Amino acid sequence: MSKTETAIKATYFSIISNTLLALIKGISGYFGNSYAMIADAIESTADIFASLLVLFGIKYSNKPADENHPYGHGRAEPLITFIVVGFLITSATIIAYESIHNINTPHNLPKPFTLFVLGAIILWKEYSFQTVLKKSKETNSSSLKADAWHHRSDAITSVAAFIGISIALYFGKGYEAADDWAALLASGFILYNCYKIFRPALGEIMDEHLYHELEDQIKKVAATVPNVLAIEKCFIRKAGMKYHVDLHLMVDGNKTVKEGHDIAHLLKDTLRAELNELGHVLIHVEPDFESIHR
Repeated sequence: MSKTETAIKATYFSIISNTLLALIKGISGYFGNSYAMIADAIESTADIFASLLVLFGIKYSNKPADENHPYGHGRAEPLITFIVVGFLITSATIIAYESIHNINTPHNLPKPFTLFVLGAIILWKEYSFQTVLKKSKETNSSSLKADAWHHRSDAITSVAAFIGISIALYFGKGYEAADDWAALLASGFILYNCYKIFRPALGEIMDEHLYHELEDQIKKVAATVPNVLAIEKCFIRKAGMKYHVDLHLMVDGNKTVKEGHDIAHLLKDTLRAELNELGHVLIHVEPDFESIHR
């Protein structure tokens, strides 16, 4: 299965999961007198649309290069990530607003059965987070990583609701708003996760050099190619699931232009064969001046 197919399959998993959980939370929250669960259902509903956006972004960003997009369409993915972050911020804002409103609104204690529902939801959402996060690492997909953190933020909201409902049920009358305070606290955690998702995507858009481990791998592979004396510079930028590389290759100064060209081509072919995540590899050949005077 290709990286694109893996990412798309993981996104469909998120869409189906979020749809079912939104229904379960909404129904349980309504009949169980839990505003925290209803707020949780609102977030899961936003997650459905966010996952649909991720699906669109993954499909679009993996369209082949064309005349107007010689490097492909990979930059669409971090842009989709920004929109997903917007959904998360919107969810956190709605949850915070509803929580503050409900804190000031008298209401009945939550029903005990909501704890069992939340317990199952927490376990499932953590499993979903781990599954989608693993797929995002396998595919180098920033938008899929954002989708994974959607699952984690959902799990955090559910944990907060579980704690709040437990407090309300344990202490009884006068603590009806405990689950609302828990939901308000969860909205803060969601906003923090927004930053954790947003920052790497911003780095991708701004071409930040964040891939030192990949740089070391490139230099290690280059050292195995005949007539490669050294890699003087190595710049890496990410676009979608691919990494585009600019290299300065050092060769013997006595080599002809054609020989230098052939060495560069061999290096490029070797790198792309050994490191499947590489996209465009642009190599500038530098002569080793010391070798000219030998």
